[in-house]
Amino acid sequence: MTVESFSPEESVLTITEAAAIHLSGQITRTNSAGLRLAVNESGCSGYMYELNLVSEPKDGDHAFELADGVTLYVATEALPMIQGTEIDYHTEGLNSTIKFNNPNAKALCGCGESFTV
Repeated sequence: MTVESFSPEESVLTITEAAAIHLSGQITRTNSAGLRLAVNESGCSGYMYELNLVSEPKDGDHAFELADGVTLYVATEALPMIQGTEIDYHTEGLNSTIKFNNPNAKALCGCGESFTV
């Protein structure tokens, strides 16, 4: 697969149990419809994930029911770059973070905030 192609037959996104629990709680607490994932040109490596709680999707977004109570809306232009990505929630010491395990990412920046494809 290249970032220029997108195959809807393949699994676009998966979510770990830890991420599903965390994100479901965030969606419920804020009375949101779900989360919206976009990929924007930014950061020192080229692209950055943008994950926001939303009350409704934007026109053209694709909806994915990743777990009970976790609907993810994905911007159409982001689909080729995130295909096969696993969303995880990781706690280390006092810090917790959402991690994107993206098989399309060829390199990550030193701070882990951006990636290249």
